[in-house]
Amino acid sequence: MSAAWVCSVTDFTTVTGSNKGIGYAIVRGLCKQFPGDVILTARSEENGRESVKKLNEEGLKPLFHQLDITDDASVRRMRDFLQMNYGGLDVLVNNAAIAYKMAAKEPFSKQVEVTMATNFCGTLNVCRVLFPLLRPHARVVHLSSRSGSFTAARCSKALQTRFLDPELSMLKIEQLMNEFVESAKADIHKTNGWHDSAYGTTKIGVTLMTYVQQREFSADSRPDIVVNSCCPGFVVTDLTSQRGTKTIDEGADTPLYLAMLPANTTSPKGQFVCEREIKTML
Repeated sequence: MSAAWVCSVTDFTTVTGSNKGIGYAIVRGLCKQFPGDVILTARSEENGRESVKKLNEEGLKPLFHQLDITDDASVRRMRDFLQMNYGGLDVLVNNAAIAYKMAAKEPFSKQVEVTMATNFCGTLNVCRVLFPLLRPHARVVHLSSRSGSFTAARCSKALQTRFLDPELSMLKIEQLMNEFVESAKADIHKTNGWHDSAYGTTKIGVTLMTYVQQREFSADSRPDIVVNSCCPGFVVTDLTSQRGTKTIDEGADTPLYLAMLPANTTSPKGQFVCEREIKTML
């Protein structure tokens, strides 16, 4: 860990959706690098505590707190826990996400609605609820994906122009994501210029979110808050149906790099990062 990291008395980091896969590996890495408490979260308390037990067997000591990012009450309970026990938050890694399998029987409109509710809306709500707790020098990492870039490249030029709008705001991003959901419900998303990927489109939203949030943090009175998004690579997890070219620990490398960026980092800052290198979405 860099000696330039600036910590508070009660340093704290949390990783959403971290009882397995890449999130689990991020927790493992943070337990080895972060100079404070690391909290593993999961929707299921049983699964979360079992994962903590496995990490305990490696000599690591993460804590556990239940968190379902699609449940506003759960997110607010997390906020209250952090406020009461730590008074703030130093690192937030938004890892929780879902993806339907190719063989899924649910209608595309349903897949879009559910995937958007978790990957984009759930992540955004976590940010809105927990961002007020971020302390100076905090680091935020969103797990996005190159599939967002691939999907954006297959959208219409009109949509791409909106994605790259220099005046992009969170409201405009939400409008874009809502348009996709409503177009999918009406089965006119392709006609309206969208690509046929629920997961990829939600990751467009997550990547775009990063750019806007960093612009807002740059005007914040709290100094040196940095947010980045990243692609962990093609990792062998349940989400990829156990296919991939990386182990979960290899997939955790870039998220951990971003979570541990030293104080007063100037780059990467508000960027989309793959293999520790800044990439453009389009």
